[in-house]
Amino acid sequence: MEYVKFDETREMDLILLGRVAIDFNPAYNEYVKEEFKPLKKVHMFEKFVGGSPANIAVGVTRHGMKAGFIGKVSDDQFGEFVVDYFKEQGIDTSHITKCKNGEKLGLTFTEMLSSSESKILMYRNCIADLQLDVEDIDEAYIKKSKAILISGTALAQSPSREAALKAVMVAKRNDVRIIFDIDYRAYNWKNEDEISIYYSAVAKEADIIMGSREEFDLTEKLIRPGMTDEESAALWQGYHARIVVIKHGMKGSTAYTCDGQSFSIKPFPVEARKGFGGGDGYGSGFLYGLYQGWDIIDCLEFGSAEASMMVKSNNCSDSLPTPEEVHAFIKEEKESFGEMIARV
Repeated sequence: MEYVKFDETREMDLILLGRVAIDFNPAYNEYVKEEFKPLKKVHMFEKFVGGSPANIAVGVTRHGMKAGFIGKVSDDQFGEFVVDYFKEQGIDTSHITKCKNGEKLGLTFTEMLSSSESKILMYRNCIADLQLDVEDIDEAYIKKSKAILISGTALAQSPSREAALKAVMVAKRNDVRIIFDIDYRAYNWKNEDEISIYYSAVAKEADIIMGSREEFDLTEKLIRPGMTDEESAALWQGYHARIVVIKHGMKGSTAYTCDGQSFSIKPFPVEARKGFGGGDGYGSGFLYGLYQGWDIIDCLEFGSAEASMMVKSNNCSDSLPTPEEVHAFIKEEKESFGEMIARV
């Protein structure tokens, strides 16, 4: 069944809006291996583009989809680094603009203490991505796309939150599908009530919602707290959602569809290098399958596999795989572990 219908006449597959940052990860390459140390002991780092919507933009482009990005970057060499990287990946950068008042891209320093323990240190004062303004939202640009993806972090402060809400309204007016990646990060939010107000405003308009159980709890706090996954899915499908994906980390994830069905999958049992980046791979893979018209369970399997590949890697953008690499990973894992790793 086709749960979400995309307008194939649109020239772009997906426009993403929100956070882009710079990740500094402990160096891990053929020359230097700064692994599993406290951050204060690390001397050499590798630099990558980061931020969930930015990583998903890279991921879907690696899968052959045509993506664009609406965002703000700093007016310096880090801003140029992001734009140049996006261009190299084939992402449309025509609606990425530079900040005018000295705001800087967020810097993320990664601490990888062991294969099961990792942390991040964020610098997000006077931050560039939250300077996105309603004037940056171009209706003609959004009309070119089959869908727009809103990252929840874009709702944390003004003027970015108004820009994101305008993008949702413009998309709705032009029959552009709305994907809400809840993408909760504690930084820049003032309180949980504020989170629920803005998250729920976007969730009510979204065709596809993706998030963890914690993220759905935050979204629903002022509506009806303490719901089960099934109740959450029913709530949002009572508005506009056609697919609601709820993730439970190592316990797996479930997609609830508007016809009352649910499809679940377990994660692939890999040894992780870090506890983040998997969600970006998951989103990239799941959406790719959806655009290909696959069955929901196959979309989940592909997304779960890509998530596992990303938590094994040393970064969240450069290592995003091609479809061929994901299919090869799934084949290899199933041959090694059998169906215990896949569908439930």
